Amino acid sequence: MLKLIAALLILPGCVLATEERPVRFSINESWAMPMVKIEQGQAVDGILFDLQHRLAAKIGRKAELVVMPRLRVQQALEIGEIDVRCYVSPNWLNNSHYHYIWSLPFMTQRDLLVSRQAENRRVQNLRNQRIGTVLGFSYPALETLFNSGQLEREDARTQHQVLLKLAADRYQYAISNELSLHWFNRQQPPGQKLHALSEVEAEPIACIVRDAPDVPTMALLRAMVQMKQDGEFDALLARYR
Repeated sequence: MLKLIAALLILPGCVLATEERPVRFSINESWAMPMVKIEQGQAVDGILFDLQHRLAAKIGRKAELVVMPRLRVQQALEIGEIDVRCYVSPNWLNNSHYHYIWSLPFMTQRDLLVSRQAENRRVQNLRNQRIGTVLGFSYPALETLFNSGQLEREDARTQHQVLLKLAADRYQYAISNELSLHWFNRQQPPGQKLHALSEVEAEPIACIVRDAPDVPTMALLRAMVQMKQDGEFDALLARYR
């Protein structure tokens, strides 16, 4: 019997202890750098790539980053196919997701009115303009302007494509979050950088964690608190500014 146990211990395919499964994080396929870089359907770089791998490592797990369409993310939340959704604000969700718990905010997203020319302009003062926006993204501060017909959305699949279309003179104005604008301008010659005209809205950005027996919910939430206290979020964001 002792010889049999010794043989089992050295067999490569024999696992005597069950390894804990990875934590499943959703990745919206319409996101772009600096939030995430997607190649051949896989997340390979970016703020959320670093954040989610670091968060899983904090609790001794691996991170599984599941890339899916935005509408598929909503369904996956409802049926428990993902454990954590990061980069979300309460104002962006239509459903309460009672079986998920909100983390503390790890950043603030500032949406800006952007143009090719520097000028003193607020979005509320625009009339009969097409505004570059991201398909499926919610802009609570602008809903009244869109619904009344004062402004018209022109959607692109990603934030990067919105800014490319603005740079190509497809429209005069667009909405971009601050981080994406800074990232885009890093690649532009000095005379072709886009300009932030005014702030449209600012939202606290957090994660929601599934509250279920097979998910280390409290450990993940505590890890985020520790990362906040240690300044890890600020250091991570600074690398992509």
